[in-house]
Amino acid sequence: MRRTITLASLELLFTVDCDRCLHTPRPEDTEAQRAESSEFLSAIDDKKNPRFTDFEGKTSFGMSVFNLGNAIMGSGILGLAYAMANTGVVLFLILLTVVAVLSSYSIHLLLKLSGIVGIRAYEQLGYRAFGTPGKMAAGIAITLQNIGAMSSYLYIVKYEFPLVIQAFLRLDKEWYMNGNYLVIIVSILVILPLALMKQLGYLGYTSGFSLCCMVFFLIAVIYKFNIPCPFVDFTLNLAPCDCWVPLQTAYTIPILAFAFVCHPEVLPIYTELRNPTKKRMQHVSNISIAVMYTMYFLAALFGYLTFYGEVEAELLHTYSRIDPYDTLILCVRVAVLVAVTLTVPIVLFPVRRAIQQMLFPNKTFNWPRHVAIAVVLLSLINLLVIFAPNILGIFGIIGATSAPCLIFIFPAVFYLRIVPNEEEPLRSPPKIMVSLRGPITTVTLAVH
Repeated sequence: MRRTITLASLELLFTVDCDRCLHTPRPEDTEAQRAESSEFLSAIDDKKNPRFTDFEGKTSFGMSVFNLGNAIMGSGILGLAYAMANTGVVLFLILLTVVAVLSSYSIHLLLKLSGIVGIRAYEQLGYRAFGTPGKMAAGIAITLQNIGAMSSYLYIVKYEFPLVIQAFLRLDKEWYMNGNYLVIIVSILVILPLALMKQLGYLGYTSGFSLCCMVFFLIAVIYKFNIPCPFVDFTLNLAPCDCWVPLQTAYTIPILAFAFVCHPEVLPIYTELRNPTKKRMQHVSNISIAVMYTMYFLAALFGYLTFYGEVEAELLHTYSRIDPYDTLILCVRVAVLVAVTLTVPIVLFPVRRAIQQMLFPNKTFNWPRHVAIAVVLLSLINLLVIFAPNILGIFGIIGATSAPCLIFIFPAVFYLRIVPNEEEPLRSPPKIMVSLRGPITTVTLAVH
């Protein structure tokens, strides 16, 4: 009896041990299950927080502010005094405020869309909204806008650099006094090496230096506020204007819209921001727009109050009519030349990205293609600068077409198309505001 119990017990123990061996996971099975579990959990997290496929950079908050501020600033500040001369101080301030607020809100829409669909490319938002036509429309608008911006920057180099050389060296006719040659030299020696950088965040230091140069320009404009203006028949005309909107005012809104265009650069800067969140990037854009808004208004106000109706479309040319060899103005010219030159690589990045999205959407990074696009773009821009009529034409034409699309129309239309009605019905306040903003902006720009 005792032996029978013992055998039964041994049989039971053997059965339990075998069952334990069959069900006890091996070390490699445990690791596989953990990997599978983590992959499943990450998939759940990705549904809550969309994973961005672009490069995740490590650019600091300050460098991102510099890059976005440099993208906003550019040469538009040189034409704002002329815009104020055609609208008056009050109307100019109203228009400047409206455009700045709309620009900031458009950035908010872009950031919100990128968070919803997990995309940090303007062209891909267009593709998500309307397919290939949407992507092509966004890419073409970015290309036209930024080529126009870079053309205006190099236009300043073409006409200001010879004057600076002539003032310092007191020379009349030398081959290097030709603005066309100088544009080509600057493009090859300065712009092209910076444009070949792989990542936008590397340009934070040059952007900071560029903004410092424009701050120096603003200080000089304020300092020169009370200079004498010995123009022929120059009088302060206080007679009432016979109309509120003269013919020249048609350039005002496009110039202001052009002055605040930074939307193609927002998502690339967002991608390379350290610890990127929507709130953090919104702070970057708000600070950049607020600083540029202040600088724009002060430069326009003091430039206008210095020359009134005699101010030219390019403010620095007006100072040269007073004293072509003024030391401070010469230094300001050098600072502006440096600033606009260092802005070109920042603006070139979104164009190259748009071209890659349109022509090579599924291709990985390739150095020969990266370099070739930059060389072709700079060559095309140099040709435009050589044959473009004047800077006002560049501001007016480009600002009247692509800039309003990038700032006002595309973000609103993409938002209405992408954000599902389950999340925000068409009757919700955000969508009502977006729906009204697009048509109002279009009609306003058409009238002007």
